[in-house]
Amino acid sequence: MAENNIPNSNLKVRFSGEARHWTDALPIGNGRLGGMVWGGVLSETINLNDDTLWTGSPGNYTNPDAPKALSEVRKLVNDGKYGEATTSAVKLSGEGSNAYQLLGDINFKFHETDVEYDETTYRRELDLDTATVKVTYLIGEVEFTRQHFASYPDQVIVSKISGNKSRSLSFTVFLDSKIPHRTSANAQNQIVMEKTEDGIKFSAVLDLRISDGIGTITVFEDNKIKVEGCDWAVILLVASSSFEDPFTNPSDSKKDTTIDCLNNLEQLKRYSFEQLYSRHLDDYRNLFHRVSINLSKSSTLTDSYVPTSDRIKSFKTDEDPSLIELLFQYGRYLLISCSRPGTQPANLQGIWNDKVYPPWDGAPHLNINLQMNYWHSLPCNLHECQEPLFDFIKNLSVNGSKTAKVNYEANGWVVHQVSDIWAKTSPDRGEAVWALWPMGGAWLCTHLWEHYSYTMNKEFLAKIAYPLLEGCVWFLLDWLIEGKDEYLQTNPSTSPEHMFTAPDGQPASVGYSTTMDMSIIKEVFSAIISAAQVLGKSEDDLIKKVVESQSKLYPTQIAKDGSIMEWAQDFVDPDVHHRHISHLFGLFPGHTITLEETPELFKAAEVTLNNRGGSWMVNTTWKAASWARLHNSERAYQMIKHLFDLVDPENESNYEGGLYSNMFTAHPPFQIDANFGFSAAVAEMLIQSSVTDIYLIPALPRDKWRNGSVEGLKARGNVTVSISWSDGDLHELRLWSDDRENQRFTKTIHYNDMSVVATMLTGKVYTFDGKLRTVKTASL
Repeated sequence: MAENNIPNSNLKVRFSGEARHWTDALPIGNGRLGGMVWGGVLSETINLNDDTLWTGSPGNYTNPDAPKALSEVRKLVNDGKYGEATTSAVKLSGEGSNAYQLLGDINFKFHETDVEYDETTYRRELDLDTATVKVTYLIGEVEFTRQHFASYPDQVIVSKISGNKSRSLSFTVFLDSKIPHRTSANAQNQIVMEKTEDGIKFSAVLDLRISDGIGTITVFEDNKIKVEGCDWAVILLVASSSFEDPFTNPSDSKKDTTIDCLNNLEQLKRYSFEQLYSRHLDDYRNLFHRVSINLSKSSTLTDSYVPTSDRIKSFKTDEDPSLIELLFQYGRYLLISCSRPGTQPANLQGIWNDKVYPPWDGAPHLNINLQMNYWHSLPCNLHECQEPLFDFIKNLSVNGSKTAKVNYEANGWVVHQVSDIWAKTSPDRGEAVWALWPMGGAWLCTHLWEHYSYTMNKEFLAKIAYPLLEGCVWFLLDWLIEGKDEYLQTNPSTSPEHMFTAPDGQPASVGYSTTMDMSIIKEVFSAIISAAQVLGKSEDDLIKKVVESQSKLYPTQIAKDGSIMEWAQDFVDPDVHHRHISHLFGLFPGHTITLEETPELFKAAEVTLNNRGGSWMVNTTWKAASWARLHNSERAYQMIKHLFDLVDPENESNYEGGLYSNMFTAHPPFQIDANFGFSAAVAEMLIQSSVTDIYLIPALPRDKWRNGSVEGLKARGNVTVSISWSDGDLHELRLWSDDRENQRFTKTIHYNDMSVVATMLTGKVYTFDGKLRTVKTASL
C-alpha cells in the first residue's frame, strides 16, 4: 500500500550556484554522521558532524542547598511577593549545558582551469526521494558529476566524483578541523584525522578508490592525497568517538576510535559504490516512501530548473502548493537523517553544526524545542525515529532521580529546561524565567504515551513507557503541594521564558500553578491512568493516588479578556505577542482542551491565539498546529504562509523567522525544530485523531489546496490513513491496520457534520467515498 508510494520528482531542493554561506549548503545524514555539501567547483567542502561529539563529561546534577532556597521561594510566593520570589529563585539555578561540537571537513581542490566552467550548466540539488546530493557542471565538453549520501546500514558518508570523458578527473583531497587534531596518510590511500585535546576523542578516516587501471594516486607528506587523470573516484568517510554513555567519563573509555574506523572500512571493501548506494536506498526509502502528499492536481512548477530560493521568494504571490509539499517532506527527510535507532536524539540543530560553540550550545531544550523535533514522527509514519528520544529519557531518569531527591527531597525523577549528551537534569544557569522549570521530563513523558497510542505496541508500553511514567508521576505527586482553596498547586512555577507584571508593579516570572504546569501534569496523569488500564495495574497504589489527585489539580482559568490565563492569577502581560504559547499546551500538543469536552476553554484558546499574533519561527508552527486543532483552516494557513520568507544570512537579525535558501528554518539563527513542527502542522490540518476517532481534513484551506491527496499518514490506534479530495470536498478515504490479521477494531470517522462508526478487521483495506460509505474492502 502506501509503504511504496510513487516518488515525486518535484521533491528536490535546488541551487544554480555554489554555496556562499553554511545555510546554502545541503544536508545529508545517517542519524549519527552528518554532512553539509557546499558544491564548490574549484574548492569543494563537506562539513562533517558526529552526534556524540560534545564538550564536557558526566556531571553532578544536584544542589544540596536547594531545599533551603526552595522553602524561601515558596514562602515569598505564598506571601504574594512575586518579584522578590523571582530574584530569590536564582539560588535554585544550576550550571549551563555542555556544547555540541563539530567533527571537521573533507576538502577537495580541483584543477585551476576548472574556473572556466560554464556557469549556466551548474546544478546542485538534494533529492529527497534518494537522500542524495548531486552536483553537475560542464567544463568544455566534459560533464562532471558528484554524488553524496550518508548510509545508515553501512555507517559511512559516500561521495562519487566522475567525468564523462576518460581521464578527465584530477583533484587533491584532505581532512581538516577547527578542533585540535592531527592527521596522517597511509599507503592504503587513506587519511586519518584524530582529536588531540581532552574530552570525547574522535577519529575520522577517509578512504579513496579510483577507476581501475586509469589514473594515479599520490600521497603527500602533508597528508593530502592527489588524484590525476582518472575516470571516477569514490571517497568513503567513516568516524568513531570515545563516547560510550552519559555515565562513563571519556577518559575511562577503552575504545580505540581509529581501529574502529579502519575495521569499518575493511567491512566496506566487499561493496562497490553501486552496492553501497542500493543498500542506502533500500533502507531510506523503507521509511521515506511511507507517506506521499499532493496538494494540487496542477502545480506552478514546470520542467525548467528553478532554484528553491526563487520559489521561496515568489511564494507570497504564487502560493505554490508544491513548495508546501517539499517543505513537509523535507521535515521527514531531516528526521530520518538525524535520528535513527542507536543514535543520539535530534538536538537543536539536528546533527548539523559548523561552529565549535553553536548558538544555545546546540543543546536540546525541553521547554518546546526537543519535543517539537518529534511531533511529526508519529503522524508522519516515522515511529522508529523516536527511539533515540526514548533512550535519552531513560538516561535522564537515572540522573533525574538524584536531582529530585537532593534538590527537592522528592521521589521519582525530574528534568529541567535544558540538557545535553550527559543527560543533564539540573536547572540551567541564569534567571528563573528560563532556568526554573522542572516540567521538562514530564512533557517528554507525554511522548511515551503518544507512541503507544499510535503504535498500540503493548510490549513498549510495559517495558519502556510505563516504568518511566511511574518515576515521573512519583515526582509530580511530591512536587504538588496543597494551596489555596485546597487545590494542589506547583510552587514555584514559571511559564517558559515569559515574564508578568506583579500587582505591585514589579517584573516577575515566579508564581504558582502556571497553566502550562497544570496542563502537563493533567496530561501525564491521564496517560498513566490509561496505561495502567491497558496493563491491568489500575488497582496499584500509585494509580489510586493519581486518581485522587486529579480532581484537586488547579483548573485552567479564563481571563477577563476572554483568553486563557497563562498564570494562576490574571497578571498584567507586558508582552502580549510573546513567541511562546505555553498556556495552550492543553490544546496542542495536549488533549485537555477540546470542542466536545471543554467548549468554553476551546473558545478562549481562539482568543488567546488571536492575542498572541504570529511571528518567531519555532512557535509559528506551534500556532499553525493549534489553529488546526481549532479547525480554523484560514488561520492555520496564514501561519504556514508566514514561514515562507527568504532569510538573508548576512542580515538574519532583521527577520522574525523564515527559511534559509537550503530550507533550514531560521529562529534566527538556524534551529531545526520548526522544520519538524511544519510537517506536524500540515499533518494536523489534514488528519486528527484519538484512539477511537478520526477527523478528516479538519483544517483544509479549500481555496488554496482545492484538489489533492495524502497517503500513508498515521492515526492513533495504529491506523494508516490515505485520503483524497476534489474541489475542497472529501473524495475518497482508505483505512487499514496491519497490527494483526482478523482482529476487530472500531473507529468513529468524522468529516464536516457527518460521523460514521466503522467496525473493521486488521489486515484489510477499507475504502470509503465522500459520504463515508464503504465502497470496497480488500486484503493488504
